[in-house]
Amino acid sequence: MRGTIAAVLAFGMAAPVVAADAPESETASLRAFADAFDAAQIAQDRAALEKMVADDLVFIDGSGQRLGKAAFIAGWTGADDDYDPVALTDRVILPLGRDAGLAGAEAILSGRSAGKRFRVRIRFTDIFRRHGDGWQASYIHVTRMAIADSPPP
Repeated sequence: MRGTIAAVLAFGMAAPVVAADAPESETASLRAFADAFDAAQIAQDRAALEKMVADDLVFIDGSGQRLGKAAFIAGWTGADDDYDPVALTDRVILPLGRDAGLAGAEAILSGRSAGKRFRVRIRFTDIFRRHGDGWQASYIHVTRMAIADSPPP
């Protein structure tokens, strides 16, 4: 299902773990981009995602398949897809220098894809690189996890 190739989600985020030695301005910039990136996915904002995702994106989906920018964006913007509100848990924001950083978390994604309900639990890592004055997603890795003690949707 196209909704399950999603990598990140926003809204109701838990307090992120942040590198203690990173300058606050780097951390704040990275966090703001990660939040906006998550929001663009949930909102299915194709125009924003086109700008926020690097042309050479490496996207490893929940099945381990290596995909690119077009597949990542298509997975979030399907006409028959919609997403329930999402809460991120165990969130990490980690600057990796002035021009790179990562954001990761765990989430349960649910909603409808092609008219059918879905519910999946994932852990993801997004690696961002600075491009000019802004950030872009350059590498996204998603791992599917079992949903313990939950009834099906």
